[in-house]
Order: sequence, then C-alpha cells, then structure tokens
Amino acid sequence: MTLTKPAAPDLLETPEWRIEGRDKVTGAARYAADIARPGMLHAAFVGSPYPHARVVSVDAEAARTMPGVRAVLAGADVRPARFGRRLQDWPVLAWDRVRFIGDRVAVVAADSLEAAEAAAAAVAVEYDELPAVFDPEAALAADAPMLHPDAAEYTYFGGTRPPRGHPNVQGHVIHEHGDVAVGFENAAAVFEHEFSVPRVHQAYIEPRASLVWIEGETVHVVTTNKAPFALREQMAVTIGVPAARIVVDTPHVGGDFGGKGLSLDEFALYFLARATGRPVRSVLRYADELQISNTRHAARIRLRTGVDRDGRITAHQARVVFDGGAYAAGKPVAGLLPGGPTLTLAGYHVPAARVEAVAVYTNTLPAGHARAPSQPQLTFAAESHLDLIARAMQIDPLELRERNAIRAGETDVDGAVWHDSLAPRVLATLRAASPSGGMAARDNGRGLAFSARHVGRGKTSLTLTLAADGSIEVLTGVADQGGGAHTMIQRVVARELGIDAARVRVRQGDTGHANVDPGVGGSRVTPVAGNAALDGARKLKARIAELGKTLDQAARIAAPLVVTGEGEQNEHLYGVYAYSIEVSVDRETGSFRVVDAVLVADVGTVINPVAVRGQLEGGFVFGLGQAVMEELHIEDGRVTTTNLADYKIPTIADAPPLRLVLITDAPGPGPFGAKSAGELANPAVGAAIANAIDAAVGVRVMSLPITAEKIRSLLRTKELRAADPE
Repeated sequence: MTLTKPAAPDLLETPEWRIEGRDKVTGAARYAADIARPGMLHAAFVGSPYPHARVVSVDAEAARTMPGVRAVLAGADVRPARFGRRLQDWPVLAWDRVRFIGDRVAVVAADSLEAAEAAAAAVAVEYDELPAVFDPEAALAADAPMLHPDAAEYTYFGGTRPPRGHPNVQGHVIHEHGDVAVGFENAAAVFEHEFSVPRVHQAYIEPRASLVWIEGETVHVVTTNKAPFALREQMAVTIGVPAARIVVDTPHVGGDFGGKGLSLDEFALYFLARATGRPVRSVLRYADELQISNTRHAARIRLRTGVDRDGRITAHQARVVFDGGAYAAGKPVAGLLPGGPTLTLAGYHVPAARVEAVAVYTNTLPAGHARAPSQPQLTFAAESHLDLIARAMQIDPLELRERNAIRAGETDVDGAVWHDSLAPRVLATLRAASPSGGMAARDNGRGLAFSARHVGRGKTSLTLTLAADGSIEVLTGVADQGGGAHTMIQRVVARELGIDAARVRVRQGDTGHANVDPGVGGSRVTPVAGNAALDGARKLKARIAELGKTLDQAARIAAPLVVTGEGEQNEHLYGVYAYSIEVSVDRETGSFRVVDAVLVADVGTVINPVAVRGQLEGGFVFGLGQAVMEELHIEDGRVTTTNLADYKIPTIADAPPLRLVLITDAPGPGPFGAKSAGELANPAVGAAIANAIDAAVGVRVMSLPITAEKIRSLLRTKELRAADPE
C-alpha cells in the first residue's frame, strides 16, 4: 500500500487574513485624523449662507485679534487658486461669487479648534444676492443665470475641454450607432418612460481629514484622499509648487464608496501653513460632509425603446440629465460626466441607439463620483423600463432579458462590440437559482434586474524586494480604503512564488517613495495592481532561476533582489450580474420588506474569498439604502438632511436574506483570471425592488427611493380608478 501526501490547498481557496485587520480591530491603525505634528494649528471655514451671490467684502479684523488666532485668509489672499480632479473650477476660497450654500469665503487657523471656530464666526462677509437656479432643466434655459462667467480661466487636465452648447453645461456627450429611425419604424411597439433619482451621499464612516505642513522646500500632506498621486498633481497646479516638492501620504481610509477621490481642505491648509509657518489640520464633521462634499448626481432619465413582436430591441433612445451642482471639480473623467453616463441598457444587444447625457451646473452642493458612478441611476431606469415593456408585451420578464442579453460579436448600447459575453449564462443561472413553483403569498412579488459593470482599467507599478531572511517586501502606492487591496497583493505574490503568505509584507509608500499609482477607483485595483504584483513575482522568480537556486538560497547569497512589477488593463471588458428579489407589501400602509434576494455575479477567479463576499453583500446593502431610504433633501439650495439621524442609511437590522451564486470559471484579465467585484452589486437593487413591488400589488414607482408613502399613494389612486372608471 502506497501512501501519497495530499496536495496542499490552493492559497486562493483559503479564507484570507487581512494584512491590516489586527491594527484595525485593536485600534492601532492610524487614520488621517489621528496624526498630529508639534505646533499644529486647527482650521475652521466661513461658508456662504446664500446659494448664489457676489462677495462684496470680507472683514476679518475682529477675527484676527481674537485669542489664539494665527491667520485669517479670504478669497483675495489665494486668488486665482482653484481645485478639481479634471476641471479646476472650484475656488479654494471664493473671491468674487459664491455658488452654493456652504461655499467657502474665508478660513481661520488658530491654536485650538474652538478658537478657530469662534474666529470664523466673527468674520463679517457682505454679499449681494444673485438669482439662483436649482433645477438642471431650468439651468439649460436660454435666460438662465450664467453660473460660471469666468470658465475660460479654468485649468483642464488632459488636453482641451470638450465643447459645450450652453454655459451652464459641465459635460455633454451623445453616443449614436446604427439607424435609429429605421429601428423605430420597424418596431412592433414603442415604449417611453421617465424616471428620477435623487442626490445620495456615499456615507463613509470617516469624515474627511487632512494635515499640511511645509518643511524646507517640501510640502507634506496627510489626507483621506484615496488617490494620493492624483492629488499631488492637482495641488501642484493649484498652489504653484512643483509636484516633486509635494509629498502626499494617505494612511488608512475609513471608507470611500467613490467619494474620497476629491479633496476639499488640503489646498486652503497649504496657504495657512505658508502664512503661519506651522502645520495646520482640518477634520470635518458629518454635517459638513452632507452639506459640501461631492455626492452622487441626481438624475432625470427618459428612455424610449422599440421592440419587435418577440420583445427584441430594435432601437433605443435616451436623454439623461445629471444635476452636477455648483462645480464639476469632483468628476475625474474627461467628459466631465459621472462614469459610464450613456450605458442605459448595459449588458444588452442594442442594434441602433442614440443616448445623450448632460451634466448641468446648479446652485446646489457639487456632485462627483460614488460607487459605480451613474449606474444606479441608469440601471434603475433601464431595468424598470424593460419590466414595463415585458408586462405590456405579456412576455415573462426574465425571458425578455434572455432574448436581449448581449452575445459575443454583438453591439451594446454604446455601439461597442463584445468579443465574449457571460450575459446569457448569468441569466440562465439566475433562472435556476430563483425559487419557482408553488403559490406565492398574497401581496408578495418577485422582481428581476440585470446589468453589467466594466472591468477596471489603468496602469500601475510596484516594487518587490527579496530580503536576506527570505521574506519579500512589496512597496506600493495603492491606498487602503477598506477593500483588501494589500491583502490581494500579498496573496498574488505568495501564490505565484509558492510560499506562505506571511512571508510577504506589503508596505504602502507615500508619493515620495512609492511608484506612481492612479489610485483606488473604477474597480481597477485587482485587475491592475494585481497584475503588477503577479508580474513582479514572475520577474523575481526568473531572477532566482537565473541563479540556479531556491528562493531561500537566493535570499542568503544575493539579497537584496529588487524587481519592479508592472500592470496594465485597457481591454473593453465587462462583468455581468443579475438579481432576483422577493418583496412582501402591506396594502394598507404601503410598507414592504424584502423577504428573499438572490445575486448571480460573474467575478472570475477569486483572490480574496472573504473580501469578495464582503464586497457583494456590502454592495447589496449599499444599493438597498439608495433603493428604499436614502435621499439628500435639498430645499431652495439648502441641504436639510444634515446628520445621519435625518439622512437614513441601512443597518444590520435592515439587511434581508441574500444568497450569492458566483461564476468563477470564466477568467478575466486580472491575476490568475480575476475580474472586478467592488461595484458589481449595488446598481441594480432599486430596479429589482421596484419590479417586485409591481409584481406584488400592481403599482409602479418611477423614482427612488421607493417608500411606503409612494406605494400607498399609487395604491390609493389605483383603488379610486377601479371604483370610478370614468
């Protein structure tokens, strides 16, 4: 009898230990607000009480003489400094006009936060109020107030700013392919619907914090910004200091969800540090976050789709109007729109389409990026629209989606050809995974939603060093915003080299030490940084092979061995996913609850098994919040939900049962065939719930959030019509 040693388990199939986990659960992890410097001052800002006004004068004399005050700066002291990720249209401090309530006109540095806030309250600002515009459509009118008459002065990164047809337009794009007119002429039926989605906040737990000091010729910045190298480049332009003399350090980030790519305070802190010669720190309160930070865009979406007798799409037309708020500074993409703004029917074959998207300036707080930018808005509209078509055509909603799901060689709504597609398989898997048969409980209904999310693109590099003790250090510029990026890098290197993960140490460097990285965002970290880690491990393996030694032998005789791993992903690829959600509705009150949810997700090879479940489950709850409770209320330009008691987000008590079905055997472009998962789960939740409510009680909610009040109102209208058909 021969005994064989069992094969060691594949590292990727083993639940991971998070690199930063112990520090976070013990409280040892340092966040930006935890970091202090000797002699540090504290900052407080003066914000506008008006949504649109000229700044006539700023009188800071009383504030400057108050105890503990070291500097007071107004817009005239920093002019013409503006900031922004792609378009620098947001003044560090407003000097001529304010464009939303909370727009900053002055800043104080003092020995204590209390002293700074008292001095800020003593700054007297005279305003001349101007006409304000709060509705994007109204802002596009010929006689609308022009909010940015000085737009020609703005810095635009990456070439020339795209043309605009109206001065209040931030960005505008039209994607058109195929013969749309013929497609509608040949349709058996044409359907048109309009939907709306309000502003929502990313609701990260950690508010923004930053610390700036000047040491010799070097500007040091500690920040919650998840893209430190991008911030370095933006600051260089804003403050007029070469990027090589700016060192940006992002410690642990306490949540992001797309919101921490934009910095608000660091620019003003630089001017205070320069004026005082001392470090200056700012830590926002959540009331600040909800009133001035970049939120998800509100949107109005009108969809028009033609279908043949079998429900197959023949043509599609859409117009999407995004409320961009007072500034476009929070948007990093070239078109100055939230990412993917024309992907209305994402994941479907659309032979002819014309989709127009526009982001508009209004006198409200600026909008920017949030988890899966633009897709919760577009997917709610598109998947609700398709369900309405299915019901009108008397076609099973899942069958309609299966008939239209994009296949290899077909064009999507943007006119791009998909060379491969798991869309049919995901829908078939959802059909098999969803409960079927038997009688559903009265006033219960099941709704579906399907969509696609691009696999992240970008380019980065990192450094691997083999030490004499056989350990490997990976130096990366990728920030830790809670997604498990450093653990992913560790596991990729360890698996490729066939060593225990504990032998791989991942160290995040600041911009003065690490290689350039584009930052966390766009679902790029695993496909891009993961491939850089894999490339570095393979290069190190090749160097060791050249020596004719094992890793440990090479460590003893040749350490340190240093290699640079590079990763790039620019393919036009998508991950697809689908929901089946059951709700139970109380007709008397309109209240409802989710009683069952199934998510089928195409994730490719899983690197971090625990993290991928966390991303998908967390994404579902994140989407649930936007679907049923979250709305940043704005009245006459003023945010009225100024705390997390008024602005509701889901808690564990709100989380319903969720079953995950992962498709992992269809490889993607990331290391070992990985894809992206971070933004795959949240966009389609709202549509699935709206569709389920319609299936349960026969009413259609056309706006988010879906509330008991909206459902009860629709039910009441339905009852009245049934009682009096005339």
